[in-house]
Amino acid sequence: MLQNNPELKSKIDLLWNKFWSGGISNPLTAIEQITYLLFMKRLDELDQKRQADAEWTNEEYTSRFEGTWIPPEERNWPVAEQRPIDKRTLRWSEFKRMQAEEMLQHVQGKVFPFLKDLNGAESNFTHHMKNAVFIIPKPALLVEAVKTIDDIFAVMEKDSQEHGQAFQDIQGDVYEMLLSEIATAGKNGQFRTPRHIIKLMAELVQPQLGHRIADPACGTGGFLLGAYQYIVTQLAINAGARNLVPDEDGFIRTSVAATFDEKRQFVLQESLYGYDIDATMVRLGLMNLMMHGIDEPNIDYQDTLSKSYNEESAYDIVLANPPFTGSIDKGDINEALQLGTTKTELLFVENIYRLLKKGGTACVIVPQGVLFGSGKAFRDLRQTLVERCDLKAVITLPGGVFKPYAGVSTAILLFTKVWGTKDKITKPATENVWFYEMTADGYSLDDKRTKQEGYGDLQDIITKFHTRNVGTDTDRTGRYFMVPRSEIVGEKNNFDLSISRYKEEIFEEVNYDAPSMILGRLIQAEVGDVDEAELVKVQNGIVRELLTLKGMVG
Repeated sequence: MLQNNPELKSKIDLLWNKFWSGGISNPLTAIEQITYLLFMKRLDELDQKRQADAEWTNEEYTSRFEGTWIPPEERNWPVAEQRPIDKRTLRWSEFKRMQAEEMLQHVQGKVFPFLKDLNGAESNFTHHMKNAVFIIPKPALLVEAVKTIDDIFAVMEKDSQEHGQAFQDIQGDVYEMLLSEIATAGKNGQFRTPRHIIKLMAELVQPQLGHRIADPACGTGGFLLGAYQYIVTQLAINAGARNLVPDEDGFIRTSVAATFDEKRQFVLQESLYGYDIDATMVRLGLMNLMMHGIDEPNIDYQDTLSKSYNEESAYDIVLANPPFTGSIDKGDINEALQLGTTKTELLFVENIYRLLKKGGTACVIVPQGVLFGSGKAFRDLRQTLVERCDLKAVITLPGGVFKPYAGVSTAILLFTKVWGTKDKITKPATENVWFYEMTADGYSLDDKRTKQEGYGDLQDIITKFHTRNVGTDTDRTGRYFMVPRSEIVGEKNNFDLSISRYKEEIFEEVNYDAPSMILGRLIQAEVGDVDEAELVKVQNGIVRELLTLKGMVG
């Protein structure tokens, strides 16, 4: 959507530049501060809309901004000493009219603490917002940011009316665009998964309402959002929704769950679980999902590889792109993980297998080294995937997919858990593995990642995967084919899962001119049409060297 709205893009760029020139140059810090402001604006807008809807339908609605609010630190004071704040003054539409100095003091001292306290003392959101700080330092920057965000919302409203796209989707797109500005990999090897790759993976696993869905290294919550949008879109289509058109990558998506009854909304709310070891990421993930209509997301601060995390056989679907950090402290690894390695890319895949219920499915991005690494832990992991799981697909991605963050070559593994960790295997779970070599994802594979014509291989992968057939997907010279387990586990291949191991290359015979003819042309290019007698007189230089070479090859 944003690609087609230059006005919106320029407003967002303007907002970035204001923060940059206002002294907040760290992209992550800037995003966090912009998020708080977007949140304040959205809170006011949603509340006013719900009030208007309630009046229209004669229903009861209590505004979030009705009555008074006592700051948490004053709640244990004697009532006479408490200083209740009129909640109306905490609305965006109220404080944006204040003078610069007064506005900064009011937002910093009252509105932001109110935001942190929003869902009550017991809520996950309030818990993770505890250490959040509002650090916009200058009154002028706050005034400029508030004005620009108002402008952004006005453009979003106009775009929604003109193109029939749901406002909540546009708002989500805007937030996703802000998150995409985290253009440097974090110290933990974190980098954002492109949204079209997330959508591809959601289409491959097809999550359903009622599934418990997890991401054990969730960052800003992109995979959870991808699963949520897939489910909501399918329900909207089943309910007869119109005006849903494919996006620039060929996917049909909406994040509007407004048509849901309370029961469905509750089920969806209790379906998504994310964990991350970076507190800022946890806050951004929480707000990302809340911006998309999930009121109380289940995202927590947790190292899912550590001894303190003991969930097992708990989820129907796991979607993840775990960090490839290299290694973890041996003493902190959960004893349930048996691979005997400190490499996180292996431990995360083993842990994801452990987290799945029997019959549950995972779709995970791994570095391609996992597919063919020769160490014992690499081989043991692949053996688990082939024997204890039904390894449905290995999809290799081109090297530029994660640029500008990283140039690492990656692959998507798609597998369903059949045998538990302690089960005796009576029959290996995998019959055949479907391989696909993606060469294009619809974007240039350089640092700029410019949108190209068409969808690359995205839609082809989805179609071919869901119609895969052991009888017809047999052409080993093509980009996709099936390989039987017997070939993968054989002594020659030893559980190797790299596509190059099974692909048959076609070599075309090429006829070259004789070396003397090629050298003759090179000499002619240097000196022009000169007869042999003149050429012999040349004493040195490149022509002499070429003549000597020509004499040697005859």
